Amino acid sequence: MTALRKWLLSGLLVLVPFIITLWVLDWVVSTLDTSLQVLPIDWQPDALFGMHIPGFGVLFALAVVLSIGALASNIIGNRLVSWWHSLLHRIPVVRSIYSGVKQISDTVFSDKGNAFRKSMLVQWPHPGMWSIGFLTGAPAGGVLHHLRQTPGGEPDDDFVSVFVPTTPNPTGGYFVMVRRRDCVELAMSVDEALTYIVSMGVIAPGGTRNAAPHPPTP
Repeated sequence: MTALRKWLLSGLLVLVPFIITLWVLDWVVSTLDTSLQVLPIDWQPDALFGMHIPGFGVLFALAVVLSIGALASNIIGNRLVSWWHSLLHRIPVVRSIYSGVKQISDTVFSDKGNAFRKSMLVQWPHPGMWSIGFLTGAPAGGVLHHLRQTPGGEPDDDFVSVFVPTTPNPTGGYFVMVRRRDCVELAMSVDEALTYIVSMGVIAPGGTRNAAPHPPTP
């Protein structure tokens, strides 16, 4: 029974990551393949080749993104983008959603931004318990004023905004504001920190696997 259990666990360790990877890739390819529906029916690969070939949607989406990026990088394209932004900002409801999403995307994807470019160690959810988070910015205005009025605060306290992801799914988490002196900037990349979080601490920074702790001896 011990040998069967060992073989079962070894098989799962090999198959589970492989199956999940295939499932994620299949979902991505299938989702992007739906982008081909914007093309005329006669231009779609299914009609041209007489059969469905998965993956053309990925190439099509990549070509569209690269084309828009190349267009937006020149003077004429920059003017068109500015006109498009101005148009969307004049539409009620749409402008509030669009402006918020654009500010987030500009912060996250801009080379000059600091969002999600630094991994931090913060005491969360209570003092004495540490969690890994990512620097997203710094509070300002009335929020900063109220934070400095909290117990133990100082008029010149420096605060930072940190996103603390959950594990093993880092797409959810908590947005917290903490004093800069109460958090530690880690010497690890965002990718290393995400790997550490997703693996629930099993894979330490640097790609090494933490050994399971031995039970205490009686």
